Amino acid sequence: MQKTVPFERIALLLQGGGALGSYQAGVYQALAEANLHPDWTAGISIGAVNSALIAGNPPEKRVDALKAFWEGVTAAPLGPPVELMRAMGFTAPKGDFAHSLVNQMRAFGNLVAGAPTFFTPRLVPPYFSPPGTVEAQSFYDVSPLRATLERLVDFDRINAGDMRFSVGAVNVRSGNFTYFDTTTHEIGPEHVMASGSLPPGFPATLVDGEPYWDGGLVSNTPLQWVLENKPRKDTLAFQVDLWSAKGEMPRDLVAQEVRQKDIRFSSRTRAATDAFTRMQRMRRALGRLLEQVPDAAALEEDPELKALIAEADDKVYNIVHLIYHAKNYEGASKDYEFSRLTMEEHWAAGYADMVRTLRFPEALARPQNPEGIATFDIAEH
Repeated sequence: MQKTVPFERIALLLQGGGALGSYQAGVYQALAEANLHPDWTAGISIGAVNSALIAGNPPEKRVDALKAFWEGVTAAPLGPPVELMRAMGFTAPKGDFAHSLVNQMRAFGNLVAGAPTFFTPRLVPPYFSPPGTVEAQSFYDVSPLRATLERLVDFDRINAGDMRFSVGAVNVRSGNFTYFDTTTHEIGPEHVMASGSLPPGFPATLVDGEPYWDGGLVSNTPLQWVLENKPRKDTLAFQVDLWSAKGEMPRDLVAQEVRQKDIRFSSRTRAATDAFTRMQRMRRALGRLLEQVPDAAALEEDPELKALIAEADDKVYNIVHLIYHAKNYEGASKDYEFSRLTMEEHWAAGYADMVRTLRFPEALARPQNPEGIATFDIAEH
């Protein structure tokens, strides 16, 4: 039975971030255990994959589907299986330096051998393939991902519309950002794959004859798409980011590369939230002003005033923000280090952050301020 909250809609918004995406799976597990099931999931890149696993399964099977995906992807491509390593007494290395070395070796294994059920290296490097062929577009073949999605996701369920579903991608030819949404598209594996087709690792994905790249090239978060969508509804939004916009000044070139990725893919979530708050304040102020006009309906005879009146509403929003904060030892390879132990660390971090957040009842309560919007980052503060 779903927990009752004073909102018309619960939205789960999942940012892109490759191997960091198991953090989002941990967040969802905590939400499911609290009986907070989203009415709308929206994602970019790996967030699109997680969204599909959630929307494409009944509530009682969603966590199992997420586990099946992440355990499959993180099976060791090189070296002994993680189960054997644990049986031999292997645990996480002690200290940041040792942990960093181990993580870099794991990441190198993924670069060389790929990630099972996700992507595999091409036998012939793209430089030696004929221009215009799919083999010339990327270093890896993502056909294993299509097979995985077809096995773990019920696309008929997604398209049935019980839960709204959206994924973002970039049209390679036009450069325009596009959302594939169940209100406008019949969703298939290609839409999810398009959202995560990050070059030069992965090739563009064709959707209706048009090539698409990873949505994170333009915007790595679906926050604005969900908040600005009409008709507006009272919304409890869980925004789960995998990159932290805040950070320290890097002290060397490796740290500089890490910081660049964080800034590039965080997609200025805070700025988007601030901009939406300003617009929401104006909408509610306009609504209160119209209540004071004796014959407000007559104003709709003017097309420009009618358009302005249409923006007024009294909807409220809670934005509960969770951000994964990478450990010092993770380094620049944190988004492509698909190892089982690191995946479990990310999953546990997401679960703990969501459990901690849900201990604060104000995160689930309707905002009482004039703006009608409240933002929370309880796990961090």
